[in-house]
Amino acid sequence: MISIQFLVTAFVVVIAPGTGVLYTLAISLGQGRRAALWAALGCTFGIVPHLAAATLGLAAVLHTSAVLFTLVKWAGVAYLLWLAWQSLGAGGALSVSAEKRAEPGARIARRGALINILNPKLSVFFLALLPPFLSGNPATATLEMTFLGAIFMGLTFVVFVGYGLMAAAARDRLLGSAAVMRWLNRSFAALFAALAGRLALERAG
Repeated sequence: MISIQFLVTAFVVVIAPGTGVLYTLAISLGQGRRAALWAALGCTFGIVPHLAAATLGLAAVLHTSAVLFTLVKWAGVAYLLWLAWQSLGAGGALSVSAEKRAEPGARIARRGALINILNPKLSVFFLALLPPFLSGNPATATLEMTFLGAIFMGLTFVVFVGYGLMAAAARDRLLGSAAVMRWLNRSFAALFAALAGRLALERAG
């Protein structure tokens, strides 16, 4: 069940830059190592509903229900645009500044979780990713899906922590210039807006 092929596939998927990685980098640059851990934890737990949906077969319902898919999708688009705005404002939650803020960890984790929860494509993605690596025994399929999902979550947390710690370590070097901070904030805002645009174009089918 756990094969080199699955581990390599999962690692390639996790390490590819996406919305969760972008959020973790922004938070880590703005708030440091502690925030990086909370961001990674939140993004990881945001995967749970999608893995549960794939395991229970609910992902197929989401995949075929245009109305449900569209509702979740537009909620995700609105949330990503809000994150883009939070990157631009001087007091925004994701703005990078020389002054190091210390937000409650639960708030950082909650934002990270919502990024994944409000992405309807993740359920369909796991429905496609996990079954090829199952043993083929229907009696153990649910247990195997859960186990593979837990491995995927573990990899997600480790990789995201790595991204976050690297960003936190680079913080002091990058934040010595007001011009660099403005560039970072605008870049994060543009990337979140671009990801919102990409999500808006997704279709249930």
